[in-house]
Amino acid sequence: MNSAELLTDAFGRIREEVHGAVEGLTAGELAERVDPDANSIGWLVWHLTRIQDDHVAEVAGHDQVWTSQGWSDRFALPFPAASTGFGHGSDDVAAVRVGPDLLTGYYDAVHDRTLGYVAELAEADLDRIVDKRWNPPVTLGVRLISVIGDDLQHVGQAAFVRGLLLRRR
Repeated sequence: MNSAELLTDAFGRIREEVHGAVEGLTAGELAERVDPDANSIGWLVWHLTRIQDDHVAEVAGHDQVWTSQGWSDRFALPFPAASTGFGHGSDDVAAVRVGPDLLTGYYDAVHDRTLGYVAELAEADLDRIVDKRWNPPVTLGVRLISVIGDDLQHVGQAAFVRGLLLRRR
């Protein structure tokens, strides 16, 4: 297995978990919060997708799916188009109210773009420096693993919240 295949597998596992956390829930359930300041499933999945879209687009040198494919307009959130959820407060989390098809549709579009990008990577590409603001500078391989780690953390949180919601039914 080469690195591109390994990355493809990792991003594929995230997709499975995203769909598992979202499918079968209503827009109201996706927006439900276990306490007034908790993150909702909808916000968590939107945020992890925005981070993946933002970070992969940057290293790949292409436009974000969010804006280039019109997802920003379809979601119609009260945030600037460049918002990824980083630094959002409780009111921002509450503003993310979307249906499951819209949420997984955006995720799938980002997933497809991500897989198209990683499929083209050669082993040597992963050593390319993509961010010199850190010490040591961040390589492409480290950035992609960072995205995978962030996505897994947030989709795990979404799955946990889903479990709590389903127990209340």
